[in-house]
Amino acid sequence: MNAVIKINTADLNEQIIHDLKEKYGSAELEIHVRSEHKNEILSESEFWKIIALLDWEKTGDDEAVIVPTVDYLSKLPVAFIYQFEDKLVEKLHQLDTQVHAENCGANRWQSDKYFSFDVFLYERCCVVANGKEFYDKVLAAPTQMPKDIDFEPLLYIAANAYEKQTNTTMQYAPTISYETFSNKSAWNIK
Repeated sequence: MNAVIKINTADLNEQIIHDLKEKYGSAELEIHVRSEHKNEILSESEFWKIIALLDWEKTGDDEAVIVPTVDYLSKLPVAFIYQFEDKLVEKLHQLDTQVHAENCGANRWQSDKYFSFDVFLYERCCVVANGKEFYDKVLAAPTQMPKDIDFEPLLYIAANAYEKQTNTTMQYAPTISYETFSNKSAWNIK
């Protein structure tokens, strides 16, 4: 059985969830989120505006570098924090390609060198952390991948902002992954 159910998030409660479980049993639900209010969506330009807040004058203290982004994001609606994480994951996923890996630091991709999945992820973070122009350039030209420069703290901005705003730990798993090899089509993985 297929059904389309439209529910405003403001009306979603435990009783509705209970009723869905009772009516549909163990059926799989697919939820599409649609907002007609543009001010409820974190735009691409707003994402890059937040990234531009990274304080590179604090280079050497990675946690201090992300403080302005965390502070700014923590003052936005919680939905924007989730959307920021989604956009970040999407960009890291797009850079998760074999050709980008082949051009990362010190040619670690060669068979006689150790290739760290995590370091490759952190190098992709560096690409995003350097802003839209650099990201677009590296996405289009993998030979521009930074060599032996990474920025892992980028991964913690959304979680830190969420915790700062709500005093709780962010429990969220985006629909795609930023982990190395998750972009299967870009690695020819079946």
